[in-house]
Amino acid sequence: MNRVNDRRPEQLRPVSFELGIAPHATGSVLISMGNTRVLCGVTIEENVPRWMKEQRVTGGWLTAEYSMLPYSTLTRKPRDIAKGKLDGRSGEIQRLIGRSMRAVIDLEKLGARTVWVDCDVLQADGGTRCASITGGYVALAAALIGAGLERTLVGKVAAVSVGVVRGMTMLDLDYSEDSTAEVDMNVVGTDAGTYIELQGTAEGLPFDRDRVTSLLDVADAGLARLFEIQGQALATVRR
Repeated sequence: MNRVNDRRPEQLRPVSFELGIAPHATGSVLISMGNTRVLCGVTIEENVPRWMKEQRVTGGWLTAEYSMLPYSTLTRKPRDIAKGKLDGRSGEIQRLIGRSMRAVIDLEKLGARTVWVDCDVLQADGGTRCASITGGYVALAAALIGAGLERTLVGKVAAVSVGVVRGMTMLDLDYSEDSTAEVDMNVVGTDAGTYIELQGTAEGLPFDRDRVTSLLDVADAGLARLFEIQGQALATVRR
C-alpha cells in the first residue's frame, strides 16, 4: 500500500521544530509533522493558582490550553468563544497535554510558579494532539532552560499515532489514513519507556492482544525517534 511521500508503514512523517517563533513567550516552537502544524508557546508566571494557596499546596503548577484555528481544517471551524463554551474534544486534548507535561516536570522544584502551555493548531492533517504534546515538550524544555529552571525537568515526553489501515500496521497516520483506519491508537510515552496514555479504538472489528502488542512495538520505535529529534532541537537552546 502506497503512503504519501512513499513512506514505509513504520516511518514517521517528516518532523521539524522551529524554535523561538513567538518572541514574547518564555519558550515557543512551531512543530511540523507532515502537513500538521502546531504553534506551541510556554509562559511562566511567578504565581500559583488560587486553589493551591487555599489548600496550602507547595510547589508550582502546569496547565495547558489547546485550540484549532478556524482555518486549520478544510471547512472553517468556529472558535469556541463563538459557541460560548469549550468544545468537548478540545477540553479532552488540553487536559491530556497538561497531564503529559506534568509527568516530566518536578512541580515541587518549580517553586511558586505557574507554567502555561498553549497549543494552537495552524493546519490539521491528522495527529494534532500528538504534535501538540511532542512540540509542547520542546517549548516547555526551551522555556525552562532559558529561565534557568532546567533542573525541574525529569524526562522527555512525546506522542505518536499508530493504527491498522487495510490490515496493515502503520505509524503516524495522516488524515487520509486516520479517517479510514480499522484501528486507531494514540500513544503518549516518556523516554524512560513508560506510558502516560494509551487510547485505542476499533473502528470496525474488535482487535486482540497480539494486535495491541504489535501496535505498541511500532509506536515505541516512533517515540524513540521523536525523542532523538527533540534532543537535537533543544541542543540549540542557550542555557
